[in-house]
Amino acid sequence: MAYTRQTIDSAAIERQRAICAEIFEKVTADGARPLALVDTYGCQQNEADSEKLRGYLAEMGYGFTQDEFQADVIVVNTCAVREHAEMRVLGNVGALNHSKKARPGQIIAVCGCMVQQEHMAQKIKMSYPIVDLVFGPHELWRFPELLRAVMEKHRRVFAADKNDGAVAEGIPVRRDGTVKAWLSIMYGCNNFCTYCIVPYVRGRERSRRPEDVVAEARALVEAGYKDITLLGQNVNSYGKDLDCGVDFADLIAMINAIPGDFLIRFMTSHPRDATEKLFRTMAACEKCAHHIHLPVQSGSDTILKRMNRHYDRAKYLEEIATARRYMPDIVITTDIIVGFPGETEEDFADTLSLCEEVRFDAMFTFIYSKRVGTPAATMPDPYTREDKQKHFDALTELANRISGEKHREYEGRTLRVLVDGETGKEEYNLSSRTNGGRLVHLRGDKSLIGQFVEVRITASNTWALYGELA
Repeated sequence: MAYTRQTIDSAAIERQRAICAEIFEKVTADGARPLALVDTYGCQQNEADSEKLRGYLAEMGYGFTQDEFQADVIVVNTCAVREHAEMRVLGNVGALNHSKKARPGQIIAVCGCMVQQEHMAQKIKMSYPIVDLVFGPHELWRFPELLRAVMEKHRRVFAADKNDGAVAEGIPVRRDGTVKAWLSIMYGCNNFCTYCIVPYVRGRERSRRPEDVVAEARALVEAGYKDITLLGQNVNSYGKDLDCGVDFADLIAMINAIPGDFLIRFMTSHPRDATEKLFRTMAACEKCAHHIHLPVQSGSDTILKRMNRHYDRAKYLEEIATARRYMPDIVITTDIIVGFPGETEEDFADTLSLCEEVRFDAMFTFIYSKRVGTPAATMPDPYTREDKQKHFDALTELANRISGEKHREYEGRTLRVLVDGETGKEEYNLSSRTNGGRLVHLRGDKSLIGQFVEVRITASNTWALYGELA
C-alpha cells in the first residue's frame, strides 16, 4: 500500500505553542487558575497521547482535577478496539450533561480512536449536543488551535477526516508519576488483521527518527525515570519507513547505551516481525527487560489465516523456542480472541493446546467484538454468544491455572524489583515489578518508591507475588 511519510514541521508546532500562550493570557486574566480533566480509555498509546494533551493544557494555564464539576475543560480520549469500550465512553459522555448544566461555560472534547470512525463522529454530532469539540488521533498535534476555535467562535468543531497520519515532534508532555514513562517510537499499523479497526483509525506505520527517540529516552533517564516502555502498534516494524538503517533491535541497543540504571520495556510485538536478532539483542542488553508481549490471537492455522495474521502455529512456536533459547527466564504474555467468526470446537481446541504447550505467564483474553468497516464484520458467524462464552470461560480457567502455577515457582526466590507505587493497603503497602513485569506486593517505607531493591518472594496467587525486603 503506497504511503508517503509525512512530518509536521517544527514551525507548525511552535504555532500551536504560541496559541497555548494566547489561551493562557485569556483564561488566567482574572488571576484564577482554570482546571482541566483528561479521561483516558484504552491502550498505553492512548495514555501517551493523553500526556501530550495534558502538556498542551498545562501550557495553556490549566491545572488538573478528577472532578467533572470543577473542570472548565474536559477531554475524553477514546478507544475503538472493542464495542464495550465505546459503550462505556458514550455512557460517561452522556453523564457529563450534569456537569455542563452546573457549569454552562464548560467545554467538552471527545478525541481518540473512537471518533476517527465516521459513524461514531456522526453519532456524537447528532446525539450528544453537549460535546463541543471532536478530533481524531491525527489532529492531536493541533489541539490548541481546535480548542481556541471553540472558545472564540462559540461553535462546535469537528476534525476527524480520514488521514494516514504524520509524525510531530516537540509537543509538550505532562507525565503522571516519576518512576515509569511511556515513550512512543512509532504510530499506526500496516497489518490489517481482519478483526482490527486500528489501521483505519491510527493510520499507516510511521516511525520517529531514532535520534529523536534516543534524545527523549536520555531526557527521561536524566529526569529519574527508571522504567521506560517503548510504544507502537507493532514495535517490531520500527524503522521500515525510514532510510537510516536502524531497526527495532538497533533502537533497543542505542537506548541501552544511555548511562544509568533503568529498565527498557516495549509493547506491542507482532509475531509476523519478531526476529532472532530481536531476541539476541534483548539478551545482550542488560537494561532490556526479559519480557515480551507476543499476541498469538489463536492456536488454529485456519483462524490465523482468516484473521490475516501472516504466521502460522509452527512459526509462532518457533519464535517462542528462540526467545527462550536466548533468555531462559523470559516472561511471555499474549492476547487471545475467542469466538472469531466461524471458530469451531476443533479450532478452539487448537488454541487450548497451544496455551498448554507455551504456558504463557499471563493471557489477556477477549470475546470477538465486531468492528464496523473491518473484513471480519461481514464474515458468516453461526455460533451463539453462549457458545463463545463457554470457550471464554474455559480459556480463562486455563490461563488462571497456568499463571498460578508459574507464580508458585517464584516462591522462595530472591528477585530484583523496581518499587513503583503504593497499594493503599496496610499489610502490603508497596507495589513493584520484576524484570519480567510480574507484580510484587511488599511491605516497606514509601521512600523506596523509585528504587531497585532485592525482595524474597514468600507467597503468590494467580495475579501477583508477595514478598519481603531481602
